[in-house]
Amino acid sequence: MTELLIIKPSSLGDIVHALQVATSLKAQVAHLRISWVVREIFAPIVRACEAVDHVYVFERNAGAKGFIRLTKEIRKTNFDYVFDMQGLLRTGLMTSRVLAAKKVGRSDAREWSGVFYDEKVPLPAAGKNSHALEILLQFCAVFGAKPELRGALKFREVDSLNLRFADSRGGGKPIVMFVDSRRAEKCWGGFKQLTELLLREDKNRKVVWAGSGYVHDRGAFPAAQFANVTGNTSLVSLPALVKRADWVIANDSGPMHLAAALGVRVLGIFGPTDPQLFGPYPLNAPGNVVVQAPVGDLKLLSAKDVYSRLQRARARFK
Repeated sequence: MTELLIIKPSSLGDIVHALQVATSLKAQVAHLRISWVVREIFAPIVRACEAVDHVYVFERNAGAKGFIRLTKEIRKTNFDYVFDMQGLLRTGLMTSRVLAAKKVGRSDAREWSGVFYDEKVPLPAAGKNSHALEILLQFCAVFGAKPELRGALKFREVDSLNLRFADSRGGGKPIVMFVDSRRAEKCWGGFKQLTELLLREDKNRKVVWAGSGYVHDRGAFPAAQFANVTGNTSLVSLPALVKRADWVIANDSGPMHLAAALGVRVLGIFGPTDPQLFGPYPLNAPGNVVVQAPVGDLKLLSAKDVYSRLQRARARFK
């Protein structure tokens, strides 16, 4: 059995990409056991992924004592490889404390973390202009595997989940919107108007607002057509909710990347970030659609523009 430790504590979108790499490695490398270091807030989704065998929880706010406690736990195992997919000082320091035959990191690592690696994986041919997932896929080559997606990203089912709030009167799949983002400049303000347009179009349609941060809907929509679970969307339930959707509409965020990874049709709304680098992957898939705001300013992007783009995309699947 080959023991691999992946260090990728955050953030959700980056973790989803790294889980896709882990899945590809499991599909190509025999007898591979994958352990993972992740922040406590993201641990549930990593634990739920079928490609991951063991999870170490990094308590970021626990200070030096928490860091020492984590590294002591990690050092109970002798790993064959450790991959630092984050490439920051704290993850470089974690890498330095791991007992591993080979320590591998990113060639674009920052904060001097590169001094802790035995090997750095090269960037793809496009260099720093490559998609974020393509950069992480280069770790596959360490095992002689192809740097491409292999296998299907899967999550363990949770028996206690109740997603009946997403059911529509007509039995169709809901449109799930993730209306927040961890960065304010990436949050589009037109979800309420877009919801109005979609519900007016079809009285049997169900729209669900989801996300980690609560967003008030002001009681604007009928309960039969609308559910607001923002602030109450657990990471454990996230994959199942996304897979239930007809379309996912989201800011540039982790749920957008999760939808693309699970093969769910997704419309990503982009402001200042470049969709060529951070869009739903693969960028050329018919079900991965992007709307970018004029001059990167989300305030200039209207709900009618997003609705029109969604209508064109949906027409391909009729």
